Amino acid sequence: MTIKKFQIKIDMNVINNNTKPAVASSTITRDLRELDVKTDNIYESLVIMSKRANQISNNIKEELHQKLSEFASSNDNLEEVFENREQIEISKYYEKLPKPSLVAIQEFLDDKIYYRNPAKEV
Repeated sequence: MTIKKFQIKIDMNVINNNTKPAVASSTITRDLRELDVKTDNIYESLVIMSKRANQISNNIKEELHQKLSEFASSNDNLEEVFENREQIEISKYYEKLPKPSLVAIQEFLDDKIYYRNPAKEV
């Protein structure tokens, strides 16, 4: 059994635009034939989408930790209640974002993901 490696890169202009793609907020039934059109292999398409979803998830997680680290304090004081409200608002915002897997699927279907399979290039 051989393990195939895929390299996935997304255009940074798409990410830095801060324009969120129109992604459904819930589960959608997908036609599998739609997903394997570009790669001719459903499993290859799934690997590409899952790696992109991991990238998105890591970016969101890092961004959330940066924003919440501003509130980290070792001192207990009366302002902590106000800060907790801000933390809650930030957390609610990130909870409402579409799931990374849904974003990755939409990007894959919209041809926004650059990928290559070195095994096919040989």
